[in-house]
Amino acid sequence: MYTSAGVIDKQQHLAEFAPLVKRIAHHMMSRLPGSVEADDLIQVGMMGLMDALNRYQEIPGAQFATYAQQRIRGAMLDELRQMDWLPRGARRNMRQIETAINALQQRLGRAPTEPEIAKELEVPIEGYHEMLLDARGAQLIHYEDFSDSENDDFLERNCVDTSGDPLASLLNGDLRQVLIGAISGLPDREKTLMGLYYEQELNFKEIGAVLGVSESRVCQIHSQAVARLRAKLKECAWTSTA
Repeated sequence: MYTSAGVIDKQQHLAEFAPLVKRIAHHMMSRLPGSVEADDLIQVGMMGLMDALNRYQEIPGAQFATYAQQRIRGAMLDELRQMDWLPRGARRNMRQIETAINALQQRLGRAPTEPEIAKELEVPIEGYHEMLLDARGAQLIHYEDFSDSENDDFLERNCVDTSGDPLASLLNGDLRQVLIGAISGLPDREKTLMGLYYEQELNFKEIGAVLGVSESRVCQIHSQAVARLRAKLKECAWTSTA
């Protein structure tokens, strides 16, 4: 899709990949609080698509669609981070859940069940489910969440070389292996859900149909799975910096 001058036809690309921007935005919306507008994400995603068109250089084996998807998703995540869209109460709920899961994991030597987590939190199971729903905005795993306080930045502590790629540094070696192990250690239903959502890119409603549960129940299970992963990753981070 080039012009007569041999230059990428940006307008044609924008029209072709606009549906991809909308699909990514609506996929993200299922795990974000109601305060986030889909139109805002779509607008930012279109800017990410334009950025991809400006940066992309075709090389053998390269797929623009794959590159564009990364830039679109990255632009949306950057915007969410700048918005500071996660309410303080939701962040607190997720931290409490993570702490409970970690404590139970240490005592039991296995993944704790929902009733066990609720008991550790000293709330009824219904209250725990509400905490999971409230924490839905915390479902994106940000490395700055791996800290003891809200003022401590995990990236600054562990990636002082700003000339490199801190995400790549963290994913290389031990942390990547811990993440792989944490995912493999999830209960079967949570592992299935994560695969359907992140690999198959089904939305929560579609996953609910597969699992035979409601969309809100899928949201709860997803929040719990991410809390387990966060607890494991934070344990690794604290151990490596001790």
